[in-house]
Amino acid sequence: MIKIAVLGITGILLALFLKDNRPVFAVLISMASCMLIFFCAVEKLRYLSESLQQLQSYTNIKDAYVKILFKMIGITYVADFAAGICKDAGYGAISSQIEFFGKISVLATGTPVLLALFETIRSCLARW
Repeated sequence: MIKIAVLGITGILLALFLKDNRPVFAVLISMASCMLIFFCAVEKLRYLSESLQQLQSYTNIKDAYVKILFKMIGITYVADFAAGICKDAGYGAISSQIEFFGKISVLATGTPVLLALFETIRSCLARW
């Protein structure tokens, strides 16, 4: 985490230094910093994936549910990442639309799990 914090702060300081003289370079440095942090986060997602697969082997969680969980995590991260870059570049309206689409995508992706939960509840209530 310290590396990521230093990378982020360094990117901000460089961007602030260039903001007045070369605003285009300031935005590019900001985007480059974001991309580097993104690739570091992907490494952590690999570890998380392995851990969840190990957890899945211990429990009776269906593989499809774990895949849906990863899709939801991915959608959330990519939407937040893209919206942040748009906001940094001064395009708040596009940023808001990306965030909105990300929320709708997470909801749509998680719907099968929600439906399975309601089906389980309904079958339990039918047995009583």
